[in-house]
Amino acid sequence: MYELIQIGERSYYIQSPAKIGIYLANDQEVYLIDSGNDKDAGRKIRKILEQNGWSLKAILNTHSNADHIGGNRYLQQQYGCDIFANGMEAAFTKYPQLEPALLYGGYPFQDLRHKFLMAAPSEAKELTDIGFPKEIEVIPLPGHFLDMVGFRTPDQTVFLADCLSSAAALEKYQLTFIYDVEAYLNTLERVAAMQAEIFVPSHAEPVKDIRPLAECNRKKVLEIADHITEICREPITFEALLQRLFSDYQITMTYEQYVLVGSTVRSYLSYLKDSGKIEGYIENNSLLWKKIREEG
Repeated sequence: MYELIQIGERSYYIQSPAKIGIYLANDQEVYLIDSGNDKDAGRKIRKILEQNGWSLKAILNTHSNADHIGGNRYLQQQYGCDIFANGMEAAFTKYPQLEPALLYGGYPFQDLRHKFLMAAPSEAKELTDIGFPKEIEVIPLPGHFLDMVGFRTPDQTVFLADCLSSAAALEKYQLTFIYDVEAYLNTLERVAAMQAEIFVPSHAEPVKDIRPLAECNRKKVLEIADHITEICREPITFEALLQRLFSDYQITMTYEQYVLVGSTVRSYLSYLKDSGKIEGYIENNSLLWKKIREEG
């Protein structure tokens, strides 16, 4: 873990729970793509930079989930470097308590206010700031989170953040986190059509051909959407639906899984309602979800 691996002429990644990208701007300065999940990850990154005689010029955050910005504050304090993030991701980076609040749907109780869901705050600039490296292409990847992006370096290495999960992760976790299902499916379609020397997803192995993995993720999303639709053949509340999905997919409920999977299921319900496959209605002071009967 935390091994430095070169994958392009000037591109590297650090093997960690969420891969950390490095782009070598010149012989001494590097740009970091994400920063790991906490201060300890930041220390390990600093050690790697020092061993190679590199100085950190800036951190480019793909999105603001805690496991991608957890090392920001430590590294910013150590190097005085800029941090860049896109749109709402910049706001969540500055005010990370927004993440558990969004997932829970209200003020998060203490068991949800920890480093896995809430990183230390760090100052972030927009990607449109004049200091952002012009040689690095920004790739919009909405769906997994609010305004997530990927980055393409000049040696045609593409860092894809969390828009793809490995086949093993999909099999293990089933309901991986998605904020906007329709946007996510559109992102998968665009990613499958991309060309690059190599693709680096944060939670899967680097590959030269991204299409099989994109298709694997697309099929899983559609499978879950269909399963939720079928469960809704009879009117059901959100909590009952969530319980059914945890049982069907053999997921162990914890506080963290409740908010992560629960938020994702709400996103699926929004997607299915907006696409006319299910309806929501109020009865006896309960919001019920029901599949729309197909004509014929």
